[in-house]
Amino acid sequence: MASKSLPNVINNCCMNLYKFPLINPLNTISHEKLHSFRPNVTKKICCCTVTITSLPSSLSSVRVCNNSASLPLNWRDVQGLNNWENLIQPLNPLLQGEIIRYGKFVTACYDAFDLNPNSKRYLNCKHNKNRMFLEVGWGDCGYAVTKYVYVTANISIPIQNGGSCARWVGYIAVSSDEEVKRIGRRDILVTFRGTVTYQEWIANLMSSLSPARLDPNDPKPDIMVEAGFLNLYTSSETNNRFGLGSCREQLLSEISRLLRKYKNEELSITLAGHSMGSSLALLLAYDIAEIGLKPPSVPLTVFSFAGPRVGNIHFKERCEELGVKVLRIVNANDPITKLPGVIFNESLNTWRSACYAHVGIELVLDCLKSYEDETSGIMIDTRVTKVVNMMELFKIEDILCVHDMQTYIEMIKNCPRRSRIRRKGVDLIKKLKEMNTTSVAWKYVAITWVVLLTMVV
Repeated sequence: MASKSLPNVINNCCMNLYKFPLINPLNTISHEKLHSFRPNVTKKICCCTVTITSLPSSLSSVRVCNNSASLPLNWRDVQGLNNWENLIQPLNPLLQGEIIRYGKFVTACYDAFDLNPNSKRYLNCKHNKNRMFLEVGWGDCGYAVTKYVYVTANISIPIQNGGSCARWVGYIAVSSDEEVKRIGRRDILVTFRGTVTYQEWIANLMSSLSPARLDPNDPKPDIMVEAGFLNLYTSSETNNRFGLGSCREQLLSEISRLLRKYKNEELSITLAGHSMGSSLALLLAYDIAEIGLKPPSVPLTVFSFAGPRVGNIHFKERCEELGVKVLRIVNANDPITKLPGVIFNESLNTWRSACYAHVGIELVLDCLKSYEDETSGIMIDTRVTKVVNMMELFKIEDILCVHDMQTYIEMIKNCPRRSRIRRKGVDLIKKLKEMNTTSVAWKYVAITWVVLLTMVV
């Protein structure tokens, strides 16, 4: 059933979407494997290089202590107050621990998502919000879920289950009193999972840029974002008697309530997501800052895992102007992070409104196939970085390995504290393929983004 968007949002439909065949991954994935798309990853799977890009010119010389007990004193720096200067190369253990922690909150979205078509909770969370963390095996995380978040799309396609097309996409949680003592502030956390349903797949194909227009008092038509992500963020089911409001309405309402409730405490707002979820997190962060929902003293940070580009260069610049802090955790071998805008992106100086651009500071995890020339002692990187075989790039097994959320967490866990580690013959994709036990689920990621790639000029 089609649904309406907020009146102040312009949604551009993707051309000829109906010509693409609709794929139901549930027809090919065994029910026993539906609950998890993650390969069985063991420790020490790779070595990494950590690099930083888009670093602002004026930064302080803050240096965060490596001791985890120092988090209450240094949490603002870990949340990006100084754009993570001196914390990324080499990766500071305190920041490393926080990235892993927020990554686990995102992983909980996947663990709690019900993909069993015979279940009454199909395409919703399997557990009550009061028990969700306990049920996924993380009862001592120090947070309590306050609200579940649902997403829908204004796209007329066959509905997967029942009359509503809203699907559970994540949750909002708040740190407990005990956790406040450990981390140094009351943390309002929002997490999002990645793409699963029909409508989400098709929304991902809507690669045209559309004006965000999230602030009704100042629409700023030059600030544009990917139409599909905007559609998911703003579409609602208000024409349905029992339908939900838009993802945006749900999020802003609950965050506003929590900000009022804890207004006399030291607060932070942390948004974390994987793949499509990181795009929703960035849209939410921009929205919160643009409409002035939070006080200026409350830090707003996005931890983006495997995120694609979301908006144009004007969107990037506006996020920076508003003080939105974004740490992009990227596997260098993950093609999803290079989309959309393979050609027209931030590297071009012309057509700025039509060019996609990444937002924030980039933490690149890179598995090097390198060796040391014993005669000269020079480190030689044997990867081909400029000429990419697209058929190799989009192999189904590779997508399964390099885009997976658990792979990202394991790479962060094993990221060296030096900027580069010398190790011979390491090939992440090959290594993960050997450990992989299922290769069906991410087939649909590969198919979706191959089609998307052909649509982005």
